[in-house]
Amino acid sequence: MTKLTLRSLGGAGTVTGSKHLLELGGRRVLVDCGLFQGLKALREQNWAPLPIDPASIDVVILTHAHLDHCGYLPKLVREGFRGDIVCSAATADLAEIIMMDSAKIQESDADFANRHGFSKHKPALPLYGKHDAEKAIDRLKPIGFDVPTDLGHGLQLTLRYAGHIIGAAIAEVRWGGKTIVFSGDLGRYGDPITPDPAAVARADYLLVESTYGDRRHEAVAPGEALQAIIERTTARGGTVVIPAFAVGRAQELLYHLSQLKAAGRLPLTPVYLDSPMAIDASDLLCRHGGDHKLDADTCRKSCAVATYTRDVEDSKRLSANRMPKVIISASGMATGGRVLHHLKAYGPDARNTILFSGYQAAGTRGQALIGGAREVKIHGQWIPIRAEVANLPMLSAHADVDEILRWLSGFERPPTRTFIVHGEAGGPIGLKARIEQDLGWSCTISAQDEAYVLS
Repeated sequence: MTKLTLRSLGGAGTVTGSKHLLELGGRRVLVDCGLFQGLKALREQNWAPLPIDPASIDVVILTHAHLDHCGYLPKLVREGFRGDIVCSAATADLAEIIMMDSAKIQESDADFANRHGFSKHKPALPLYGKHDAEKAIDRLKPIGFDVPTDLGHGLQLTLRYAGHIIGAAIAEVRWGGKTIVFSGDLGRYGDPITPDPAAVARADYLLVESTYGDRRHEAVAPGEALQAIIERTTARGGTVVIPAFAVGRAQELLYHLSQLKAAGRLPLTPVYLDSPMAIDASDLLCRHGGDHKLDADTCRKSCAVATYTRDVEDSKRLSANRMPKVIISASGMATGGRVLHHLKAYGPDARNTILFSGYQAAGTRGQALIGGAREVKIHGQWIPIRAEVANLPMLSAHADVDEILRWLSGFERPPTRTFIVHGEAGGPIGLKARIEQDLGWSCTISAQDEAYVLS
């Protein structure tokens, strides 16, 4: 008898590197294909060969366009994958931006390391380049939401809105007579921009994320908290540097800042968006109006609240400018990108604030700083951190434990088995306890590379 199996090649025991493999009758389907981030032991897995041949994968289903879900695709294609990458239209547009930006950063970081001699590898090489990203982009196949789509080999896919970021989807896969639902990353209920996570009625098997599986978000208005931090920083002559995910978080920050300025509450504080990828993603927000809650006018005003800096020289001038201001720059966990140069420039001065606005994975500079680190290593140098370090966890794009339970309660009957993925530390354990206590469902915390028989 042919068996349907599930195996997590990433995103199990960690919040990065999401890759979930379904196998049936010699066919393989990969749900998400992300980069590992954070701890060195995780990042090194990006360089290791996949435990399966990429050429043996028939199709990739992409739930959304964050780097930890799509960032490995260029390497997958370079190493032999030749199938379709199926996703929503907004995700296809965002994935193109993110993969090209990731390739550019990989090449730039390798070049920087070689020129300054701080890499252990001689020469330092990028994980992949822009040519690899272009080949992955060519394989993107957008489909609509809420429409069952035949992917061949008896496989049917329906995408449901997940919230989280524009284009993010819950993937409902029907294969081998079973329905397997992948939550992807679930968004927040009542978010001002993204839709609420769509209810799903039934699943034989379910994979659910657990990023905040042991935590509740603070019931604090994000705009109020943001205003307070900016006002106290600028009052002492400082700059607020916000490491932000270029897709999702940057746009939400622009929205809250535009609302504050419209209300006359931050009239004189200039705002800069220093991330070409975030600028492109902000433009896409207005082009995909059907995938979010903002009307066209509000969307335009949100995007117009910041001065955009695409040019590298303009970014350098921002780092040198000591006038009070707000700089939003990627990456969100301070693992790379232009924000590192701003941290080097502004971190040593106690007048400034480094403001985080979402989950910080283990091993990232963001986690270290929130944990109280007073120096971080950037570009081979130890940088002292005397600036105030603050966090706005209520701005997270991930559902907290109560919101995850709210979504799970929408199922008409319990899945045969629920797998808990995309979490670290207490997240999966806390969510498992809540699901078993509140819903009485059978739960398994997925282990990396372990195969589970579904039928």
